[in-house]
Amino acid sequence: MSYIAETLNNLIHQTAFFNISFGNVIMIGIACVFLYLAIAKGFEPLLLTPIAFGMLLVNIYPDIIAPIGEDGTAGGLLYYFYLLDEWAILPSLIFMGVGAMTDFGPLIANPKSFLLGAAAQFGIFAAYFGAIALGFNDKAAAAVSIIGGADGPTSIFLAGKLGQTGLLGPIAVAAYSYMALVPLIQPPIMKLLTTEKERKIKMAQLRPVTKLEKILFPIIVTIVVCLILPTTAPLVGMLMLGNLFRESGVVRQLTDTASNALMYIVVILLGTSVGATTSAEAFLNWDTIKIVILGLAAFAFGTAAGVLFGKLMCVVTKGKVNPLIGSAGVSAVPMAARVSQKVGAEADPTNFLLMHAMGPNVAGVIGTAVAAGTFMAIFGVF
Repeated sequence: MSYIAETLNNLIHQTAFFNISFGNVIMIGIACVFLYLAIAKGFEPLLLTPIAFGMLLVNIYPDIIAPIGEDGTAGGLLYYFYLLDEWAILPSLIFMGVGAMTDFGPLIANPKSFLLGAAAQFGIFAAYFGAIALGFNDKAAAAVSIIGGADGPTSIFLAGKLGQTGLLGPIAVAAYSYMALVPLIQPPIMKLLTTEKERKIKMAQLRPVTKLEKILFPIIVTIVVCLILPTTAPLVGMLMLGNLFRESGVVRQLTDTASNALMYIVVILLGTSVGATTSAEAFLNWDTIKIVILGLAAFAFGTAAGVLFGKLMCVVTKGKVNPLIGSAGVSAVPMAARVSQKVGAEADPTNFLLMHAMGPNVAGVIGTAVAAGTFMAIFGVF
């Protein structure tokens, strides 16, 4: 009888109920909210679903991301996934997939889009100084500020490179959450800063882009950007390699793999491992609250800066540029471009801005990678 009682007692104490804290319960609730937003509302489900599930797992079973023990004891399953984040492997592979899926034609056809993409990076540098003011050290402030570019992989990449792995979970969750919430955050800012007349502006059709231009573009961008900022090579290089796969037309199998199977595998590994860094102990603190607030402010500033620069271009071109496309200068591809299209169509259902907005949108991807490379160069990190 005593054996049975002892066995039952051991089984009961092996359940999570005896180790779960109030903080864990809160994080499980947050994970369920994220799953609801991803599944029921369709907010970036490819990213939010694995992140939320990783968050759920780690707050029920913390050892799933336990590191390798000093005695050589194996680490938890998601710890090995997380190492690929720390080593910048998964963010770089995601950039290759994005490049393989992205048409840079609108940017090539309208090079002025680079300026709109650059303007939207203002949020990054505004967040940097804001983070310094809130007490973060310079490297932590730089890692936090990249959230303003609405680029999850770059946020993870820079946090790892700058040695801010303790902040990686909150930074990544904030970045991906704001990417998912682009359709909710951006429209009010866009409408506030533009008039109905400006939102109704129809832009001239973009010129056709030749195949040669599309092939040369990733090669030239890689040479120019990586010569100036070699630290951007892992991101910009992989982005342009993926795009060269797409545009060359001679490696269709590589294009299909990079943009489909490999991309989805990487998203699963990255999402679940990032979610698993959000244990209650690591996530429920003042630094996380500051990061969430700074991220939202940075994203709002970036959106506003893009729209305001779009208004300036509208004036300079005498009404040929719709300021709404400036909001697409953040890196959330192609969600931000779709939002520009949606807000423009609300003002005039016959207005088609999507292709025009894709120019600043893909420029923003390059711009955020350049901003990350700039921070790395400033701090002497390679």
